[in-house]
Amino acid sequence: MNGLSALDRVRVVLSRPSHPGNIGAVARAMKTMGLSRLWLVSPALFPDPVADARASGAGDVLASARVVGSLREALAGTVFAAALTARRRDLSLARRDPRAAAAELVQRLRDTSSEVALVFGNEASGLSNEELGLCALPVTIPANPAYASLNLGAAAQLMCYELRLAAMGEEAGTPFLPAEPLPEAATHEETEGFFAHLESSIVASGFLDPAKPRRLMPRLRRLFGRVRLEKEEIAILRGILSSFDAGVKNNRQSQ
Repeated sequence: MNGLSALDRVRVVLSRPSHPGNIGAVARAMKTMGLSRLWLVSPALFPDPVADARASGAGDVLASARVVGSLREALAGTVFAAALTARRRDLSLARRDPRAAAAELVQRLRDTSSEVALVFGNEASGLSNEELGLCALPVTIPANPAYASLNLGAAAQLMCYELRLAAMGEEAGTPFLPAEPLPEAATHEETEGFFAHLESSIVASGFLDPAKPRRLMPRLRRLFGRVRLEKEEIAILRGILSSFDAGVKNNRQSQ
């Protein structure tokens, strides 16, 4: 599979878009750059004739769009997600500019046969902290600080262009997929299952007080977000946690 065909495995996710015209503009931006998988999280209006008009020939992208109720649903089955954000957040991962982010997304496609996601937030409020926590890579467009307001369609066009450019670079260079199969990356669901297991285990151990959680779980998400967890690694980590859980239970029963 070459670089450009791998763009079929990129989900463009719009979380809570408020204007159908922006949905159409994003669909048009995607099609011009060879992307086709559009996911919509709780859109205010969709389908809508305004979206159809703004799509301007990309009606097939709109017709095949998936509508879901939460970002967790939109990311189900993916192995990596990059999120556009203009604001600095506490404990956020190191941010990338669009070019670096596109290169990393394409590298993830090279390393796996699964899907990745590019996530955009609501036009007015962007992504919530909870939504950003579900994404491994925050991306910020280095716009003019005196006027850094890009509309959703423009931001999507820029990111889709950078993805196509990165994929074309892969296509022109070394083979897009390595000769030897690489370890299978953990899916979004598997990673979230690990975090849920980790939290329950450290609560049971007494290390984490649910009444005073502070920033422990966001810090741990940040720690594991620095690496690409593989299926086998998730299995090992959860096995370790299960062993700890059993030890905690036995200690309590013996007291």
